[in-house]
Amino acid sequence: MTEALTPDSPVISDAVVSGLAGIAPESPAAASEPLTPESIESAVHAIADRSRKAARRMAQANRAWKDRALRAIGAKLLENQAGILAANAKDVAAGRENGTSAALLDRLTLTPARIDGLVAALENLAGLPDPVGNVVRGQTLPNGLRLRQVNVPMGVVAAIYEARPNVTVDIAGLALKSGNAVILRGGSAAAHTNSALVLILRDALESVGLPADAVQTVDQYGRDGANVLMRARGRVDVLIPRGGRELIQTVVMNSAVPVIETGEGNVHIFIDESAGEEMAVDILLNAKTQRPSVCNTVETLLVHSRSTVLPAVASALRAAGVTLHVDGRVAAALGSEVETVPADDQDWATEYMDLDLAVAMVDNLDEAVQHIRRWTTGHTEAILTNDLANAERFIAEVDSAAVIVNASTRFTDGGELGLGAEVGISTQKLHARGPMGLTELTTTKWIVQGEGQVRA
Repeated sequence: MTEALTPDSPVISDAVVSGLAGIAPESPAAASEPLTPESIESAVHAIADRSRKAARRMAQANRAWKDRALRAIGAKLLENQAGILAANAKDVAAGRENGTSAALLDRLTLTPARIDGLVAALENLAGLPDPVGNVVRGQTLPNGLRLRQVNVPMGVVAAIYEARPNVTVDIAGLALKSGNAVILRGGSAAAHTNSALVLILRDALESVGLPADAVQTVDQYGRDGANVLMRARGRVDVLIPRGGRELIQTVVMNSAVPVIETGEGNVHIFIDESAGEEMAVDILLNAKTQRPSVCNTVETLLVHSRSTVLPAVASALRAAGVTLHVDGRVAAALGSEVETVPADDQDWATEYMDLDLAVAMVDNLDEAVQHIRRWTTGHTEAILTNDLANAERFIAEVDSAAVIVNASTRFTDGGELGLGAEVGISTQKLHARGPMGLTELTTTKWIVQGEGQVRA
């Protein structure tokens, strides 16, 4: 078993990297051999092949076994909390030294409370039904054939993400519960943290008799390893990118492996003329300031020209440190009472991921919907209203992964929506859209049972 990490543990030592890399114990020299494109390709393919072998075992594990693994991971995260935080402190310090933005540093940072949150998410996952074997539909045909379409694991799931060590645990937990093996590429910004976490994940799996190779990483091979992973069609069943627009588009455009695309969050809230002041202030403060660096934070506020709540909302946001990028009509309505800066088209297209908010005035619901259609990334949009007809129209006419009425956009989250955790939030229109939980990491299989029938 792996020894407990301590603040002084060399969490990214050669021995740890060798173990995390999935390098076979009988080949310890492999870690010290010079890396070439050929050797990297060979190593990543070997990792993927071991993942496929582990995936076959995971697919046979029943719910009780998988839930024991999730709880074992949670226990080991708490047991090794000091070492995880020490490793994370190295990554955060390096990020500050390299000029990483405050928003990305927030995503990179782990705290005792955030580790507790990861453990709680794993416990929630353990309490959810196992999607494997769930009958999607079934029938008996006139010829007597009995049909069932059931959920089955994807197999080998790969994830490429950046500066988000919480994703390491979230994706691994979801992949394991849904009977898959996972290969992780977490990026250099979180190298120390991810190394410590993967070591813990593998140890927890072994402790309950499941294959450690159900969780592996290619971080030690850098971008070259990620590129090989993207081309490993036939070895990897599905690839999920999670991060900024540049990372996601790089994966989408270069991957030979099927991709479930997650998207950036240029999120809108529309305040209708009937919305109340207290609700509007509370929701906007939560949606913008609770955690500005995440993708479900509101980035654009649209206000009906006959609404009376704009001064109170704007004042509350400014008092919370939010910079308001406003159009001319909003600037005129607020006058000198609230400090603002002028907005341009770039602001309507920007996912700030910081304490900035674009604000525009519209004359009706149609204008709000038109603005959203032009600038949305298809993530989350919300309306605040006491008019049922407007709420229903907004729901019907806005085509995003999540549409919310009279609540914060921060609820577009796997844990908040009862999924336990999420792999990411998909903004495409395939089988997975919105927060991707357990079911989205399964595919289906048709089972046909007969008694000697032949086709005429």
